[in-house]
Amino acid sequence: MTDKDTPSARIDLKLESLGDWRGETLKRIRALIHEADPEIVEAVKWAKPTNPSGVPTWEHAGIVCTGEVYKSYVKLTFPQGAALQDPTGLFNAGLGGGTRRAIDIREGEMVDAEAFKALVREAVAVNVGRQGKRS
Repeated sequence: MTDKDTPSARIDLKLESLGDWRGETLKRIRALIHEADPEIVEAVKWAKPTNPSGVPTWEHAGIVCTGEVYKSYVKLTFPQGAALQDPTGLFNAGLGGGTRRAIDIREGEMVDAEAFKALVREAVAVNVGRQGKRS
């Protein structure tokens, strides 16, 4: 695998190719994720003909969150979101689901940085806890 084939390089390329507010939003979110947990590992999953660049994921003992880009919003999905405390109400999508929760960000919006980083750290803790129970 060359440097340009790494998941991080593939995510860089995807964000640059957007060339609009969605790429900038996801770049900022990506930075917050790494600030919250420097041990986060980036991956790209679910590449398919309709989405050849795949979906960026950030992982630590499992997927912490994914970053999907749609025409009018950026969606951050936390696979274990229902298990997380969200005292500031960042989750605004997928609220009826039993497991996942998501944050949809539209043009001109941004999440509260400190609340988001706290959510990421809590998602990591849940993943680590779940992994420990399987041992």
